[in-house]
Amino acid sequence: MTVIDTRTQPATQRTARTRQYLMCPPQYFEVTYAINPWMNTQVPVDVERAHVQWEVLRNTYLSLGHTVELIEPMAGQPDMVFAANGGLVVGKRAYGARFRFPERTAEGVAYGEWLNEFGIQVIQPAQINEGEGDFLALKRMILAGTGFRTSLEAHIEAANALDRPVVSLELVDPRFYHLDTAIAILDDGHGDTPAEIAYFPGAFSKHSQRTLRDLFPSAVICTEADALVLGLNAVSDGHNVIVPSAAKHLSDQLRERGYNPVPVDLSEFLKSGGSVKCCTMEMHR
Repeated sequence: MTVIDTRTQPATQRTARTRQYLMCPPQYFEVTYAINPWMNTQVPVDVERAHVQWEVLRNTYLSLGHTVELIEPMAGQPDMVFAANGGLVVGKRAYGARFRFPERTAEGVAYGEWLNEFGIQVIQPAQINEGEGDFLALKRMILAGTGFRTSLEAHIEAANALDRPVVSLELVDPRFYHLDTAIAILDDGHGDTPAEIAYFPGAFSKHSQRTLRDLFPSAVICTEADALVLGLNAVSDGHNVIVPSAAKHLSDQLRERGYNPVPVDLSEFLKSGGSVKCCTMEMHR
């Protein structure tokens, strides 16, 4: 029997696919309330620096050939910058957001109206859910988080709304209150290579850890240190992975798999428990 040492094998050839993103300028971004363990109203946000960091992220997408649509920010909605939470778009349909905390209720309405005007049919939710914060779309399934922000009933509602199979995953560590803080989609499976993810096992219940091992046996396993700088709150086009710059070991792991890590600094948004993915809704076509 021949034993293959995979450590010496060449990295898989990755192919980027052009994406369409929706972002919201951080005009009103600040930390005025605390609804997750990262938020501290006593730690001020450097507003000017936050604007620069957000512009760098937007320009990174544009430089890679992607399209970035913009939604108008609303006064009094400091977390509206986290566009991923505004819904889940698959094709010409979207499953709308219904936020758990009243501080963010108006965001769901605003994002729903914008998507409708953009020509996307928005299915209004009856269940509590926070969009792509807890729903990550692959070609053959949607990974869905529950435990802190999105109800299990919303998983059923999303499956019916988008006609896609949904895999439920239970989050158990409040530091990783959304699925997109604990899993990064590296390859969504639309190309010639199979779907691939990176994740931090400690964020999940034992049962969900088993589910992830079964579905993605060769997944990139993120260290706790990188997870705690929200390294998994990343965005990939199948080749380029825009990743928080502090997640240095994760970048090395991605490079070994044939991805091109593109580090960006979103440290001001980390003060509110967000980073790259949180600021980015992908309109999956």
